[in-house]
Amino acid sequence: MLLFAALFLALIIFWLHRRIVRATAMSRPWSVITDAVLVALWALTVVGVATGRLLDPAWFRIPAVIGLTWMAAVLYLVLGLALVGIGSLVARAIRRVRGTTGEDAARRHRAVLRVATAGVVVIALATTIYGVVAAARPQVVTQQVDLAGLPEGFDGAQVVLISDLHVGPARSASFTRKVVEEVNAQRPDLVLIAGDLTDGTIANVGADLEPLAGLSAPLGVFGVSGNHEFYSDDGGAWLDEWERLGVHTLRNQRVAVERNGATIDIAGIQDYTAPAPYEPDLPAALAGRDPQRFVLLLAHEPRQALEASDLDVDMQVSGHTHGGQIWPIRYLVPLQQPSVEGLDTIGNTTLYTTRGAGAWGPPVRVGAPPEITVLELQRAAS
Repeated sequence: MLLFAALFLALIIFWLHRRIVRATAMSRPWSVITDAVLVALWALTVVGVATGRLLDPAWFRIPAVIGLTWMAAVLYLVLGLALVGIGSLVARAIRRVRGTTGEDAARRHRAVLRVATAGVVVIALATTIYGVVAAARPQVVTQQVDLAGLPEGFDGAQVVLISDLHVGPARSASFTRKVVEEVNAQRPDLVLIAGDLTDGTIANVGADLEPLAGLSAPLGVFGVSGNHEFYSDDGGAWLDEWERLGVHTLRNQRVAVERNGATIDIAGIQDYTAPAPYEPDLPAALAGRDPQRFVLLLAHEPRQALEASDLDVDMQVSGHTHGGQIWPIRYLVPLQQPSVEGLDTIGNTTLYTTRGAGAWGPPVRVGAPPEITVLELQRAAS
């Protein structure tokens, strides 16, 4: 996997060399300096991809942050330079049709190409820097949710939803601590964690979750696995680690919680893509429940609401999408998920999808700011 990533990234770096150095006929020593920077950033990106899984973030987090951030810049460089390249081809074709193919025309073309390429580089780097700042500041987002069937005792209940911290390669325990402090400041009745808390092994990044032990809510703190819990380590072992920190993990299970004399079910299932023996099993989680009792489902991916609707789940909360995280990726999310972010309705089920508090890969967010979600449950008028 790491070898494939390194080769793929090397091909992109070679393409950037062709577009930035060769296409603009960059002169020495700037061409040599640019190529050296591109190769150095490629190496740092490989370090970033390996950190958390193969490399200990305690030693490699700084180079990992630089390398992973560069991945976001690469996205914008590729998009921008591809447009410049297409424009260059069109301009050449027009010159040929008009017969203006002399040296003067070629010189003017190179000058325009250099300006356009420099513009793309500046915009890509500026956008990435903006995204780094935005990603470091998860904001509290409050959403009122009107729910038919919600018992009176839960009218006005405050549920804080967090997801997708992705600590490890680029985020440390200090980030987790900041999120925990913000959650507790909301004085929630209930805290729900929708998975993808880490990227890496327990040995390498387990310590970065230690601040989770400080989460507090009178109705409890509950969590379910995301897909990333299974990428680098045993997902079951990760959930055991959460239990040690005081998070009640729901592994295709449900629990009853009581408030003001009323009771609802909190159900939780494994991630949609979890491997054996951790496959999601919503029927098992709901088996034997009182069908008249309101059920709130915790599931990592919004697409799990399709089954939830078929089984008459009242509400589901999810993460996973990051709201696309980096524009324009958000436009690809609907190819896989029925909802990108925010409040939605899937069949019979009310769905809320949080953009998550962290960031996967590049610690960058553009057009999808990170969030800590406060859901204000309201009993809908009958």
